[in-house]
Amino acid sequence: MSWRNTTLRAVSDVALGRQRAPQHATGPNMVPYLRAANVKDGVLDLDDVLEMNFTPSEQNVFSLRPGDVLMTEGSGSRSVVGSSAVWRSEIGGTVCFQNTLLRLRPRSDATDPRYLAWWAQAARVSGQLAAIAGGANIYHLSAERVRQLAISLPPLEEQRRIADFLDRETQKIDAVVSSKQKLLSLTEERIDGRILEFIGSSPLVSDRETVLSTLPIRRLLLKLVRPVVTGGEVITAFRDGQVTARSQRRAEGYTLSSSADAHGQHVDVGDVVIHGLDGFAGAIGTSEAAGNCSPVYHVCAPLRGGNAWYFGRLLRVLAVSGYLGLFATSTRERAVDFRNWDQFGRIPVPDVPVEEQDEIGEWITSVRPLRALMERSFSLAEERRRALITAVVNGQIDVTTARGVD
Repeated sequence: MSWRNTTLRAVSDVALGRQRAPQHATGPNMVPYLRAANVKDGVLDLDDVLEMNFTPSEQNVFSLRPGDVLMTEGSGSRSVVGSSAVWRSEIGGTVCFQNTLLRLRPRSDATDPRYLAWWAQAARVSGQLAAIAGGANIYHLSAERVRQLAISLPPLEEQRRIADFLDRETQKIDAVVSSKQKLLSLTEERIDGRILEFIGSSPLVSDRETVLSTLPIRRLLLKLVRPVVTGGEVITAFRDGQVTARSQRRAEGYTLSSSADAHGQHVDVGDVVIHGLDGFAGAIGTSEAAGNCSPVYHVCAPLRGGNAWYFGRLLRVLAVSGYLGLFATSTRERAVDFRNWDQFGRIPVPDVPVEEQDEIGEWITSVRPLRALMERSFSLAEERRRALITAVVNGQIDVTTARGVD
C-alpha cells in the first residue's frame, strides 16, 4: 500500500482567521467565532464562545464547515503552538474563526478530515510545528510556512483506518488517566471536607454558639525573613496548592514572580508559603522543596506547635472559597492584594487543636507519594499517546495488524 509524499498545500487549503478590531464588536451580522482559547489538543472547548460582526462576504471567507481542522496560530510555548481539533458543527448556524487560529480544509474527498487532524497532532508532538514557529516570547505559525510542511498521505481507506485506530486507542489512554485523576481528586476532597468541618464549627460562618474559636493569622503563623541561598532552586506556589521547585513542575499554573536573586528569600521544606497576589487563586501551600522565592511571597512557620501541612491547606481552602479576599483593601485585575502582612495577619481563622491539625497533616503527607506516582503515570501516558500518534501517522505501525493499547 503506497503512501504519497506531498505538501500540506497540495492536500488542504490553509487560511488565517479574521483579525478582531473594536469596530467589529457590534453590528448587524453578529455571529459566533472561535479563537485559540477554544482549541485544546484534539478537543474543542465551547463553553466560552464569543460573537463579532462579520459581513456576508466575510462569512463566506471565514466560516467553518464540518471537517475543517482548526490549529492555534500562536502560543507562549513552542511545544503548545499548533494545538488542533476538528470542527464538526457543534454549534448550529454560521460560525467563523479569528486570526488566532489557522483553518486547514481538505481540498478534496481524497483527504479524510480526521486523518488530517491526527497528522496535525503528530506534527505538533514531533516538533515539526515548533521548528517553523517564529517569535521570541510568543511563538507564531504563518499560514505560508504551514502550507509548505511535508505530509505523507496514504490512500483514503487507510486514512480512515488510521483515524479509527487512533480515535479508539487514545480514548483508552485518556480513560485510564481520567479514572486516576478522579481517584486523586476524591482523596483531596476528603481532606478539604474535613477542613470545611472545622470552618463550619467556628464563628466564621455562624453567629450561633460554636465549638471552635478564632485567632488572627499572626497569632498562629510567624512570618520568616531569611536571606537567599546561593545556587538554590526557584520555589513557586502553583495555583493548585502545590509549592515546590519550579523545575519539578510544568511551565504553567503560576504567575511569573519567583526569583533566585539577592532580593528574594529562602524557603525550607515545611514552610507555609503564601503568594501575596495570587494567593486568592489558590497559590498557597506548604513547601515540598528548599530553595529561593521572590519577596511577593510570605514565608511562614506555625506557632504553638502547629502543623505546617494543615495551615497550608487551611489557608488555601479559605482563599479559593473567597473568604480571605473579603479582607483585602486593594485589588488588581483578577487578583487580591495580600502583600501587606500586617493586614493579612489580622484575618481570623479557626483555632483548631494541634491534635486535629496533626491528623490533617498526616492525611496530606500520605497523599504526596500517591500524587507523585499519579503525576508520573500521567506523564508516561502522555508520552505513550504522543509516540503512538506519531508512529501511526508516519506509517511505522500497520493499524490493520496492530493490537493497540491493552
